[in-house]
Amino acid sequence: MSEGILRFLPGSVMLLALLIKAPTLRRGGDQPLNRAACALLVVGAPLTFLASPSTISTVNRLTGVVNFSAPLVFGLITVFSGACVVLVLQWGGGPPAAVRRATRLTVAVFGAVTVAIVVLFVIGDAPVERVRDLDTYYATTPWIREMIVCFLLAHTVGTSALTLLCGKWLWRADRSLRPLRTGLALIVCGGLLDLAYLASKWASVAACWAGRDWVVPADVALSLASGAALLIGTGFIVPLVGGSAAWQDFSRYRRLRPLWKALRGCAGARARTVPLVWWTPVGIRLVHRESVIDDGILALASWFDPAVRRTAYEAARGQGLDEARAAVVADAAMLAAACRRRAAAAEGGHPDPHRLDSGPLDALAREFRASPIVAAAREAATAGI
Repeated sequence: MSEGILRFLPGSVMLLALLIKAPTLRRGGDQPLNRAACALLVVGAPLTFLASPSTISTVNRLTGVVNFSAPLVFGLITVFSGACVVLVLQWGGGPPAAVRRATRLTVAVFGAVTVAIVVLFVIGDAPVERVRDLDTYYATTPWIREMIVCFLLAHTVGTSALTLLCGKWLWRADRSLRPLRTGLALIVCGGLLDLAYLASKWASVAACWAGRDWVVPADVALSLASGAALLIGTGFIVPLVGGSAAWQDFSRYRRLRPLWKALRGCAGARARTVPLVWWTPVGIRLVHRESVIDDGILALASWFDPAVRRTAYEAARGQGLDEARAAVVADAAMLAAACRRRAAAAEGGHPDPHRLDSGPLDALAREFRASPIVAAAREAATAGI
C-alpha cells in the first residue's frame, strides 16, 4: 500500500462514518455520547490529510509562517487523543456524576496542553522548515523543545489510557456484542501500534538530547502513525455503524443466507418472485429472504420427521445445551433431513405435516449451518433413502 493511500484512508473512513451517522448525531445532539462521537469524527477526518508532508508544505506556504503546520497538527492530534478518551468514558457508562467529572478533567487537561503547544510555538524560534523531522531537528531548541515534549506526553498519556480502557472493556464485554468487541479489538491493536510509533519518537528525541545521531527513519514513523490512525478510527466507527438499523438488517440478511440457499428451491408455487436490483434497500432484501425461507419451510412440512427432531433434541440436551437452544438444534436437524430427503426422492412424504416453532430464523440458520448434530441428521437422512 502506498504512503498516499495509507495516509488518506483513515480520514476517508472517518468522513464516511460522519456522513452515515450525521442524521443520528443531529437528532441526538443533546446526548454526551453523540457529542463525543461527533467531535471525534470531525477532528479525526482531516487529521491524516493535514499531517501529510505535501499538505504541511502547502499550509506553511499559504500562511506565510514557517512550520505553521507543527502546532496545527500537534494540537489536532492532542484534541483527537482527548476526544478518544472522552468517547471511551461515555461508552463505558457508570455513575453519571463520575463520568461527568472524568470527562471534564480530560477536556481540561488536553485543552490546556493544546493551548500550551500553540503558546510555546509562538514564543519559540523555528526558522527552518522541517516537513518530516521537526521533532528531532528542533529537539534541543528552547521552547520548541518544550512544545514537542508537551505533544509527546499528551499523545502518550492519551493513547495509553485509550488502550488500557479498551483492553479492560474488551476483556469483560459480552461476546454477543460483536460490533462492540470488534471495535474494541481494533482500537487496542491501533493503540499498541501508536505506542510503538511514540516509542520511536521518544527514542529519537532522547538520542538528540544525548548528542547522538540515532533517528528512526521518517517513513517508518509515518507508516506506524498512519496504520495506528486507520485501526483506531475504524475501531471507533465499527460500533457506531454496527448499531444502526441498516447494519443490523444487513447482518441478519447475511446470517440467513445458508437457510435461504437451502430452501429457495423448495417453495415451488408458494414462492413469489420479486425483482431485486442492486440498489434495492437491504430492508426489502431481508423481507424477501425471510419470505422465501417461510415458504420453503411450509413446502417441506410433509417431509418433517418427528423422530429426527426427537433424536436431535436428546442429543443436544445430552451435550449440555439449554432447552431453548436444543429446540432450535432439533428443528434445524429435522429441516435439514427434510431438505435432503426431498432432494433425493421423486415423490412421497409423510402424511401428517409438522410445524417449526423454534424462534428467530437467524438462530435456526446458525444451527442449520454449523451444528454437528444437524450435519449428522442430514447425513442419516441421505443414508436412509
